Amino acid sequence: MAQRSSSTLAVLSLVQYAGGLFVPFRDSTSGRETYGGGRYLFDTAKDTDGLVLEVTPGSPEVVIDFNYGYNASCAYSPRWACPLAPPENYLKVPVRAGELTYKHTQVET
Repeated sequence: MAQRSSSTLAVLSLVQYAGGLFVPFRDSTSGRETYGGGRYLFDTAKDTDGLVLEVTPGSPEVVIDFNYGYNASCAYSPRWACPLAPPENYLKVPVRAGELTYKHTQVET
């Protein structure tokens, strides 16, 4: 069973791309097991928004499913420029869910 940990993450709103919510994050696996630039949650264009969140009516808390964490496009090609996670979205715990380091990617340290 997955370990649960409480953290606070900044949730951003996208105006471009497909719109919707956007959560860039880094964790203690970044640069080792996962892409060094961090990973993302939510992708309105891929219709994962409803799969990522677990909301309890009347509660200010939200449970996020990190199994839907995905690599930024720049993990696959240097042609892409990708937004980085803000400092408040650096998690001190390892998130061993979602996409891992792309095998053809040079891991940043």
